[in-house]
Amino acid sequence: MAINLANYDKKTREAIQAFWGNREKARQKQIEAGKVDAGERSSVTGGMNMDGFVALVIDLVKANGLEHADIHRARRVVTLPGYFRPTKLWDLLVLNQGRLIAALEFKSQVGPSFGNNFNNRAEEAIGTAHDLWTAYREGAFGKNSKPFVGWVMLVEDAAKSRSPVRDASPHFPVFREFQNASYLERYKLLCQRLAQEQLYTTASVIASPRSAASDGAYSDLDEMTSFKTFVTSFAGHVAAEAARVTFR
Repeated sequence: MAINLANYDKKTREAIQAFWGNREKARQKQIEAGKVDAGERSSVTGGMNMDGFVALVIDLVKANGLEHADIHRARRVVTLPGYFRPTKLWDLLVLNQGRLIAALEFKSQVGPSFGNNFNNRAEEAIGTAHDLWTAYREGAFGKNSKPFVGWVMLVEDAAKSRSPVRDASPHFPVFREFQNASYLERYKLLCQRLAQEQLYTTASVIASPRSAASDGAYSDLDEMTSFKTFVTSFAGHVAAEAARVTFR
């Protein structure tokens, strides 16, 4: 069956508007309550900032033939078993007739501090995927075909995220691609390699400025890591699962 992208571009822009709007609402709420967190943390402790992207994924599931799939997003039902640890909480799980169809992560990073946060996000993404695929190999999810494993990162498009960054490695040289690469460029390389090494089915980085609260503006860094590639790949996976159920 032909895949349906569920008017993804319009919904992506709405999700980005909601992301920036929710951050500001959370910050204002804490200011009014007299409980302002340090730095940018006041904008994220309210949670739910990436819910617009979750809603889009739900639309994609329903539009591509799995109207009755079980879509889990509540904290108590998004846990999967791990191999190196007992469990891992995901942002969204899709199951159909007891089969794990998709496990998805939606992350974000805004300034002014990009350095330590980038390294933390990278380590988390790599470790999470390695843990899941090892658990899959050991039969944690039954004897079924591979699930779609996706990672989406929304990064503030700002001067500090686009400026070259120098690294110090006194004993061995840093890989050439990372030398003087901006944090947005590093996220692009991370997403490319997460997919190339088959840690994630698709990994996407989205760049968006704070001004996008008014218009939902965003940009991709290349085709491989674009959000359209993520959406297309996910929709295709869902459609294939729907066809499997139909012709079983």
